[in-house]
Amino acid sequence: MDGENELREFLVSRRARITPEQAKLPAYGGNRRVAGLRREEVAMLAGVSVDYYTKLERGAVGVVSPSVLDAVARALQLTSTERDHLFHLTGTTASLRPVAQPERTTVRPTVQRILDGLSDSPAFVATAARNLVAANALGRAVYSPLYDAAPDGIPNTARYAFLEPSAKEFFVDWRTAAANLVANLRREIATDPLNRALEQLVDELNRRSPEFGELWRSHDVRTHDAGAKSIRHPVVGELQLTFEAMPLPADPGQNLVVYGAEPGSETADRLRLLASWSAADARS
Repeated sequence: MDGENELREFLVSRRARITPEQAKLPAYGGNRRVAGLRREEVAMLAGVSVDYYTKLERGAVGVVSPSVLDAVARALQLTSTERDHLFHLTGTTASLRPVAQPERTTVRPTVQRILDGLSDSPAFVATAARNLVAANALGRAVYSPLYDAAPDGIPNTARYAFLEPSAKEFFVDWRTAAANLVANLRREIATDPLNRALEQLVDELNRRSPEFGELWRSHDVRTHDAGAKSIRHPVVGELQLTFEAMPLPADPGQNLVVYGAEPGSETADRLRLLASWSAADARS
């Protein structure tokens, strides 16, 4: 990825979202050439010169102080995730990895035992590049369409979402799920720009999926720590699931993802039915 272009396109896309009214600026008539803020308006709101902000937007200012980036983030009304993304794009962070780390496609035995111990909850270990490198039995059952579509036995949620026709049936609100996925990937690649597997995934999806390309160009960024997911399982029907994603500190680049359902809900009943179906299928 071209860092200067990424920074420019991100800042341009963010200021295009903010109207003068939202920024509490006086109206300047109806002859504006842009719907959002002009560069000089962002510069004024951030307390920097127009020349400096223009150079920042072009990625041509070198080292940027955190206080300036905070001021720009406030001017553009960035979310906390978007603010972190801006810091990563400008290299104003100590969290960038200095060397490329190959993606691990296996998990330690102790991690697999944790997965298997969560027998009532679908659970996975996922990488930054969205490879599901391990799962428990219920996790494999819930994501059985992804496993069926994975030629090497390692599903990739992003490839499935954008390259498999069945994904639009599997994800109840495919558009929202796809937008969240792309926003998560953009944050990941800014946080870990030397992740070759992640870079290859984004390049592939940009080439092969116009829908991915459209969402990628929006420059939205979001975290993937917790939330809700609705899927339509081919055996038990619709499942309304919550999820929590937790990094595995001893295994950089891997996250434990655990799904759940409200106690007593129809989804909880369907998960129990799915567990029985999975067990019977394993015995046959």
